[in-house]
Amino acid sequence: MAEVDISEEAFHLRLGYLKPETKEIARTELRETDEVKAEAIKQLREMLKATPEINYKDDDAFLTIFLRATHFYPESALEKMKSTAAFRKEYKDLVHGLQVEQVKERFIKGSVINVLKNCDQKGRRVLIVNCGKLWDPSTVPSDEMFRMLYMVHIAAQLEEETQVRGVVCIMDFDGLAMKQVKALSPSFSKRLLTFIQDAMPLRMKEVHFVKQPFIFNMVWTLFKPFVKEKLNKRMHFHGSDMKSLHKFLDPSVLPANYKGALPAIDYGGLEWFPALEQQAEYVNTWSELGPAEW
Repeated sequence: MAEVDISEEAFHLRLGYLKPETKEIARTELRETDEVKAEAIKQLREMLKATPEINYKDDDAFLTIFLRATHFYPESALEKMKSTAAFRKEYKDLVHGLQVEQVKERFIKGSVINVLKNCDQKGRRVLIVNCGKLWDPSTVPSDEMFRMLYMVHIAAQLEEETQVRGVVCIMDFDGLAMKQVKALSPSFSKRLLTFIQDAMPLRMKEVHFVKQPFIFNMVWTLFKPFVKEKLNKRMHFHGSDMKSLHKFLDPSVLPANYKGALPAIDYGGLEWFPALEQQAEYVNTWSELGPAEW
């Protein structure tokens, strides 16, 4: 089996380029051509100026993030900006003023949020959320888990490859117990799913639930009411059946944790945090964006 080349991907962001094949994906899936892009940016910038209740940067690169998430329809991009701003205002206690340094200790020491050091076979980043035994809610409360997730998604926006190809999420429930179930409260479930569906200018392509024990049914009962049809179609439940997961994520890009060909995961926040720190200025700038008035 060919080795996965992770030289561009491991522990740093892929900045400032789009591969030729990614440009083709952008053209066929997102309608992105130089002409469409230029006109959409122009229109969105004008719309943004005429919408004083929201506050965002209006440089080309920033507007492109929202346009790629909405197939270059300026009206849809503006609606995504509005819903993102509304979400940020509703949960301002968690995200307003959020700085990289505020999550550093829990990001490095906790094992809750991780990203595979290689992309999948479609060039997509794979986020892992460890909701089972690796998560101690007394050390990393669910609010802090959310803040880390939120910060990772802001940094991921800087990767044009990710803007186009989208992201994949593995929700790993290995060793789920009552202390984690209690932490995954209805309010947390609603917030997380509202964020993913309404306030995240990235393309969530797949969500995979793995190693979920029977007790997971209690968690799913909380999550299910907030899942819209579009996301529901992208959710896949595998339990301990890794062959089921392999139908979506090739074994060649997965670690041994998921019966893949790569070594078991021996890295985490400690290795990834420097990539976040290097983009602290951009991430920290986001802490004031969204609503014009908090």
